[in-house]
Amino acid sequence: MDAVRIIAASRHGLAQARTVQDIVIEAWQAQALAEAVGSLLAISGPFEVRAKARRLGEAGGRSGAAVLCPVPRSYGPRAAQLSEVRDSKLALTDLCGLLAEVCEALVSVVCAAEEDGLYWTCVEAMDAADESRDRAAAILKQLLVRDRPHDHDLA
Repeated sequence: MDAVRIIAASRHGLAQARTVQDIVIEAWQAQALAEAVGSLLAISGPFEVRAKARRLGEAGGRSGAAVLCPVPRSYGPRAAQLSEVRDSKLALTDLCGLLAEVCEALVSVVCAAEEDGLYWTCVEAMDAADESRDRAAAILKQLLVRDRPHDHDLA
């Protein structure tokens, strides 16, 4: 399945999350997706962004949220369905949006957390999502610069 479709499903899942556990699970899903998109782009993406994509994959793999609220085995990560990234720029734009939404949702959980374990797990998950978003944005910026017409091309 294409990355853009899976990211849309993750955004929908996050928007529908009503409980703390649901939000934390969706945060974990988003991080798994960042890892999968980064790993796939590192292998088959444009050559000039493969190193940055590998770092996105590594950043996506660092999420403390799964420790507290693992995804039920019957569902598994949406990222496991990822088979292609048809439009790298659109996928990275949407991934950045998803990760920003994850951070916003986790802020509400952190503010209401009464348990230290939940608080710190969500803070770590926010840091991981923010790092993944930064890495995805860096790849996107590089792709946009690469595709921008240069002055010498206009002559």
